[in-house]
Amino acid sequence: MRLKRKSLLGATVAAVAAAGVIAVVPNANAAGPELLPLTVTNDSGRGEAVHLYVLGESGGRLGYVNEGGTFTPWPGGGTPPTPAPDVSIAGPGNGASKTIQVPKGLSGRMYMSFGDKLDFRLSQDGGLVQPAPWAGGDPSRDVLFDWSEFTYNDSGVWLNSSQVDMFAVPHKVSVTGSDGQTAQTGELKPGGHNAVIDGLKADPEFAKLIQTRGDGTVLRVLAPGKGADAGGFDPDYLGGYIDQAWAAYANSDLTVKPFSDQPDKTFIGRTSGNVMNFTDSTGAQVASFTKPTSSNVWGCDGNLGAPNDLVVGPIARSLCAALTRGTLGSQPVEPSTDPATFYKNTPTNLYAKLIHDNMADGKAYAFAFDDVANQESLVHSGDPTSIGITLSPFN
Repeated sequence: MRLKRKSLLGATVAAVAAAGVIAVVPNANAAGPELLPLTVTNDSGRGEAVHLYVLGESGGRLGYVNEGGTFTPWPGGGTPPTPAPDVSIAGPGNGASKTIQVPKGLSGRMYMSFGDKLDFRLSQDGGLVQPAPWAGGDPSRDVLFDWSEFTYNDSGVWLNSSQVDMFAVPHKVSVTGSDGQTAQTGELKPGGHNAVIDGLKADPEFAKLIQTRGDGTVLRVLAPGKGADAGGFDPDYLGGYIDQAWAAYANSDLTVKPFSDQPDKTFIGRTSGNVMNFTDSTGAQVASFTKPTSSNVWGCDGNLGAPNDLVVGPIARSLCAALTRGTLGSQPVEPSTDPATFYKNTPTNLYAKLIHDNMADGKAYAFAFDDVANQESLVHSGDPTSIGITLSPFN
């Protein structure tokens, strides 16, 4: 089974931690060690102390992992949420590495922060409130930090970098399998970090997404949806384009082929007013979508909500990817699999475009369903021996 980012880890402001993780099912052919080494390498060129946090879900409980790989459930919290224990792991200095053990059955995030530690809180119902710098008054707003996401179980390991919520700390991810082969992704081109920041600064609307500290340090760029939530970024930025794209299929068919391994599995869509209806190969109506808002497109939710099924969810994923990349309305078949067709619309998602343009392999998780057409920064091994996260230069 291919793990998709949206189901790997839900990203919410007051996240009750690792949502939608894969269940761990006993497997007679289970591969990989019980403790998987995760080596964090600091090639950032920065002198601040680095703090690491390995947080997630195991056996249906939320908790944290120490350097040796021991999982401990969180203690009870309160209302309002109370400070969580300091479970940070001292990270490597510039030019050094640090290895942490990840236990099998864990799905979650590894946070990394520079300088100051992060503020985590525990709610009364056992949820973990994670840093959310797009939310007003967030105590970690002035901390330079980021995270990678992972799931490790009997089916193997999945590890990705993520820019779904923000672009902050450059880092690449890697996995080495039992065959000795290493796969990696998420590495920026030389000068890529500054190219993304400078490109966004040059656009008056997208410049509003850049968050800086009082000393002038650029901390992060918020994704457009988070920028709209925080205020400032146009909440209806994609409105005109969505109207145009939706209307394009009033008199012509949209063919959706959501499964790359099943090219003959198709759904046909037509718009009628604000609704796009889809039929299957028998002519039966199987899905309907009300025209989404900009917020729905940024979040791939609401009118584009994707349930975990084999019809509505896959069509919704394809529509969200097409609207985010700007191909809907100009293509008779979706999803488009050619990156050369992406981000050509006006107005376009400059955030995602610049991030992808500045990745060494062109792969990134610039929105929740960037794995449609395999554009995501994800590595996987069914039989891993180790994984790695490299903090890359800020240039």
